Amino acid sequence: MKQILYVAYHFPPQSGSSGLLRSLKYCRYLPEAGWMPTVLSVNPIAYERTEQSLVAEIPPEVSVIRTFAVDTRRHLSIKNRYARWMALPDRWVSWCLSAVPAGLFAIYRRRADVIFTTFPIATAILIGLILHRLTGKPWVLDLRDSMTEDDYPRDEATRRMYRKIESRAVRYGSLFLFTAISTVDIYLKRYPELRREKCVLLPNGYDEQDFQDLALAPVSPIPRDRPIKMLHAGLIYPEERDPRPFFQALSRLKREANIDAERLQISLRASGDEQYYEELLKKHDISDIVHLLPPVPYRKALQEAASADALLLLQGVTCNHQIPAKAYEYLRLRRPILALTTDEGDTAALLRENGGSTIVNMYDAEKIYEALLSFFDELRNGTHALPDALKTSKFARRNQAHQLGGLLDQLLRK
Repeated sequence: MKQILYVAYHFPPQSGSSGLLRSLKYCRYLPEAGWMPTVLSVNPIAYERTEQSLVAEIPPEVSVIRTFAVDTRRHLSIKNRYARWMALPDRWVSWCLSAVPAGLFAIYRRRADVIFTTFPIATAILIGLILHRLTGKPWVLDLRDSMTEDDYPRDEATRRMYRKIESRAVRYGSLFLFTAISTVDIYLKRYPELRREKCVLLPNGYDEQDFQDLALAPVSPIPRDRPIKMLHAGLIYPEERDPRPFFQALSRLKREANIDAERLQISLRASGDEQYYEELLKKHDISDIVHLLPPVPYRKALQEAASADALLLLQGVTCNHQIPAKAYEYLRLRRPILALTTDEGDTAALLRENGGSTIVNMYDAEKIYEALLSFFDELRNGTHALPDALKTSKFARRNQAHQLGGLLDQLLRK
């Protein structure tokens, strides 16, 4: 069995990031492809929120090394203020101090063949860079999001630090994994020295095992005596996934008596920024229709989505080269999807390819209003198209882990 040191900040019991599922499922299925992971992660105190249900899914044969790290903002600040250098490249930079020696020990003790690091925590990339430079082991970077943009991170000092780490990663990395094709193009354009054959598209996906015991509600006409149930699962960023045009369209529909609480119920599960959204809902007089709900364990969240009549997806223009991880679970659930995004983004391209979605410009309240009228009618009549099960099957996590195993084998042969 070949050995891989897997450096990941997002890993159970962390909660609130879909990224942990990608790492967890790779660790679950990579042994089938001949690769045994050893996970290098942080002690749970570094997480803002934890949830224990997914810890049981870590395979017993996979070792998890949790080293000391603190969150600068929560643990080292005074009245939420701290020196900038204490959070460069990010608030978990303290992880480096413990992770590098622990990683070195693990590499030599377990004779690791490859170092694997996953973004969006920049400190994880920095740890991988240091370990690679100290050991010479091949280094694989899983860039679930692009590390930098022209205006991201917004703080200039942080952006300079990110770009410095990113440029070193491009110089020394052996293989780069991306979740969206547009991100590949961004990196090839930004770094002409980066060879295309080192860049591989490996999208997010879903684990078929997580769906085996779900009670999937049949998609059929919805009785007139019960409301349509729509769900958005996960964070709604105020800028990148701005829901205000959607709220405006709902408010207009309510004023015109096209909807009310007896005919429509929308749940925003674990949206974040609840106080801000609560004020918006009151402003638009739709608090009786749209409900802000707290986080729940992953399996319970999946069951809730499986029981919904429709699923809501939001993705703004600044994230055109990213695809929300939940999109793949939505496709697997085979529920009608209302996607408020931009037509030219990777999210819209994925949904068009797999079917079952009504796609509307998320910034245009008028178009959202018009689309909702027909969308709700199709839901009520049971005529809305559903995602194509055959097309979405390629996003199964087991298949992707085997693909990754093959890529790692090729890397070693080189």
